[in-house]
Amino acid sequence: MEEERAKRIELQEEQRALSLQLVASQEQELNRRAELNIVSDEMENLRKKHAREMADLEFDLQKKDRLLREASEDLRACRSDLERERETVSSLKSALNAQSNERLTLTAEYRSFQTQFSALQNQYDELLRTHADLKLDLEVERREKAQMKEEAMENEAMRRKLHNMVQELKGNIRVFCRVRPVLPSDIPQPNCGPRTNSPEHSSNEELALIRQELKADINFPDRRDHREITIWSSSESATGQERKENYQFMFDKVFEPECTQAEVFEEISMLAQSCVDGYNVCIFAYGQTGSGKSFTMEGGATDATKGMIPRAVDQVFRVAEDLRSKGWEYQMEGQFLEIYNETINDLLGKHEFDKKKHEIKHDPKTSSTRVTDLTVIPLSSPTQVRVLLSSAQSRRSVAATLMNERSSRSHSVFTLRITGSNAGTGESCEGCLNLVDLAGSERINVSFGGGSNDKDRLKETQSINRSLSALGDVIAALGEKSERGDKHIPYRNSKLTYLLQNSLSGNSKTLMVLNLSPLASHLNESLTSLRFATKVNNTTLGTAKKQSR
Repeated sequence: MEEERAKRIELQEEQRALSLQLVASQEQELNRRAELNIVSDEMENLRKKHAREMADLEFDLQKKDRLLREASEDLRACRSDLERERETVSSLKSALNAQSNERLTLTAEYRSFQTQFSALQNQYDELLRTHADLKLDLEVERREKAQMKEEAMENEAMRRKLHNMVQELKGNIRVFCRVRPVLPSDIPQPNCGPRTNSPEHSSNEELALIRQELKADINFPDRRDHREITIWSSSESATGQERKENYQFMFDKVFEPECTQAEVFEEISMLAQSCVDGYNVCIFAYGQTGSGKSFTMEGGATDATKGMIPRAVDQVFRVAEDLRSKGWEYQMEGQFLEIYNETINDLLGKHEFDKKKHEIKHDPKTSSTRVTDLTVIPLSSPTQVRVLLSSAQSRRSVAATLMNERSSRSHSVFTLRITGSNAGTGESCEGCLNLVDLAGSERINVSFGGGSNDKDRLKETQSINRSLSALGDVIAALGEKSERGDKHIPYRNSKLTYLLQNSLSGNSKTLMVLNLSPLASHLNESLTSLRFATKVNNTTLGTAKKQSR
């Protein structure tokens, strides 16, 4: 019971406490309601304020959203730049690592170079001392070279002088004699009979025997100097007895049938040198038709058979090139003409023959000869000259005679003019090389068998023989003039002699190549040619003069 009473008391006390608490709570609730009203007013004010602030915040938010988007774009750009920078940094780190390694290498090399530099510095000091010594030696060598160059120019002038003296001692007009071999075309073809009798089917011994029978009795007794030729001629006397006559001729050089083109030109080559040195040079081939003039002057298609014209041109260009090292510069030009029936034709022109009248003009001051309205072509190489010669020869007048199926009926003259100057010495010169292939010389009765129905061929032969006769008259007059001094020289008797006036009058170094046929049937013509060549060889001219501009 006591426990119940205690619990009841305890509950009552709790009830009183709760009542008190209730009263307090009610009072507190009233206070709070008052406060709540106050707070509600404040809340309303705050709500209005909040609404205003929310409007401001929304405006700011929109503004910040815009700024955020811009910032986002900037951020993406920055991230992209950052990525690139990271890549750059990465590559720079790699490069830095490589450079670090390279620096280590360079440091090692630098130490090595320092060591080498020290060695090179020592070498440089030694080289400075050597340079000083070499500079002294170079100065001495320079003076020696200048002296040598001066001596070389003096030697070149002396060489020209001595070369000219040698040519003068040999004579201004020199005569060579060349006998051609027996050719297959010289062997007569049988008109009938067995084929075994023809030369094509004959043995070598038979051909040699035939050649021996066809040959004239020509001998070359001078085996050392090769200057003499002898000919035996058989004829019947009035009593019917055989009479043998021996003819001896002496020339500057005699070439046997076995001699090559190179051997012939070897004797002529020095004249090409004279042309480059500033002298007028004339080389002409003389002889009957079929004696080998054209082969001697023009030659064949191979290098071994090249004639005097292409070889002389080659020599002139070669000498001119050699003299370039001594300060000489040369310009060359060429012309090619023919004299046919006393009419000059331009072999290098494009127009037809006889359409232009060409006149010969001599300049006494320079001892030079010019032909008006003639094609003159600048020359730069021997090959160009050979092409021009081939073209010109196709235009040259040719005809058939009894002496030769293809006989040149005109005199051809190829002229190569050379002008040189030396800037170092101030010298200048002008030379001229005339290469003449004369028309075939033979008597009319030999050419046409005792009379010709072909009036044109007859006129040609008469014109050729007149011009060659005029050449003989000029040679004879020059010989008499050298003895008496007052002899008139008939240069104007033919176009040929008038054209070659400066070549024959002592102002030129002249060579005549006499070409002979070895055949017995041509013996009389050969003797006539030999006598004419002897007359030329016995002619004495004045001293050739160097042509200076």
